[in-house]
This record gives sequence, structure tokens and C-alpha cells, in this order.
Amino acid sequence: MLPVFRASTLVSILQGSGGAISLCLPPVVAKPTPEGAVFAFTYLSFTGTGMLIAAIISGIFMGYSPLGLARSYGRTIWVVRYSLITISAVLGIGTLTRFSGLDATLGLAFAHAGVLYPFFGTLLGWLGVALTGSDTASNVLFGGLQKITSEQLGLSPILMSAANSSGGVMGKMIDAQSIVVASTATNWFGHEGSILRFVFWHSIALACLVGLLVTLQAYVLTGMIVG
Repeated sequence: MLPVFRASTLVSILQGSGGAISLCLPPVVAKPTPEGAVFAFTYLSFTGTGMLIAAIISGIFMGYSPLGLARSYGRTIWVVRYSLITISAVLGIGTLTRFSGLDATLGLAFAHAGVLYPFFGTLLGWLGVALTGSDTASNVLFGGLQKITSEQLGLSPILMSAANSSGGVMGKMIDAQSIVVASTATNWFGHEGSILRFVFWHSIALACLVGLLVTLQAYVLTGMIVG
């Protein structure tokens, strides 16, 4: 077993009077630091809340009855049911990897990439979006990893967090959800594989270009980094 993976105890789950907390240990942090496992349900600031309110107001102006709005909402939920389950599962995995210490362990492992990490860290964001179909989900999954690895290597956490999102955008064109939406919107059913084969190498090429730019920003164009 490699020494870096002996850090599997980076986060220990303790049972306190207020519930379970996580304890971050060196070398991730300078000294043991407890981190409360708190879920903030700030529903008023959620993007979906604004969309729901706008849909209700629009439905009223369009002459929909409350029952008609409820039926339309129910049909929409049924159509996207699998997507909702998938997104919820991905967000849950992101929280699990954070509090179990998995992202910290992976971050220390990726630190062995050395000077090449800005490039591969960008491709990590590309991979996250390609797998999950969401830049937000990719940031939830790998945001902690990017922060820990960049701190271990003396890089800017702001830069690598942005690189995770920028690289992720290049993976959007090959994620399954986007391809299905594209084939459905154009009535080109059953050609998802053809679309994927056409855009796959474009996606990789663009992600590599972003990775090269991030590498330059990390070591040469450091004045472009905010903070």
C-alpha cells in the first residue's frame, strides 16, 4: 500500500452531543479541525425556486387553473424522474466523499502529479461533467479534492477550482444527458452514438487546451489569478 493511501483516517467520524461531526487531520490541515455536518436548506436562494415561481405566475397569466398547473407539474416530474434521482445521488456521493475523507485521500494522491497537476486537474473537471452531466455536480464531487491538492502543491485553490469548472464545460458536449436532449430536440432518435463519436475528440482537444492555459496561469501568467 502506498504511503499516501494510509491517510484513509484523514477524516474520523466522531459522535458528539450535537450529532456526528467530521475531524480533519494533518496533512490536510495544520492541526485537527472539527467540521460540522450541517445541511443548509436555503430554499429561497435555490435556482429552482425562482423557476417554480416564474412558472406558476406564467401559468396563471396563460389561463391555467390550479389543478391544471398541478397536473402539468406532475407530468414534468414524471418525465424527468430518472434525471432527478441521478442528480440527487451524485450530490449525495459528493457529500459522502467529503465527510468520509475520500476527497482528501485522492487529493493527496493527485499531489504526486507535481508540476503537471494543473493540466490533469483540469481534465478531472472534464471527466466529472462527462460522467455526471452537470458542472455543479462535478464541482461538488471534486471541489474539495482540487482545494486540498492545490494547497499541498502550493498552487492557487481559486485557480484550480475555476479549472475544475472550465474543464467541466468541455465535457458537457459528451455527457449522456446533453446528447439525449440534442437527439430528442432534433428528432434524431437512436443516433446518440453517432453524436458521441462526432464530438468526442473535439471535447478532448478543447479540454487539453484549457489544461494548457491553466498550467500557464499557474506558473507563467500568475498575474491573471485573482486573490
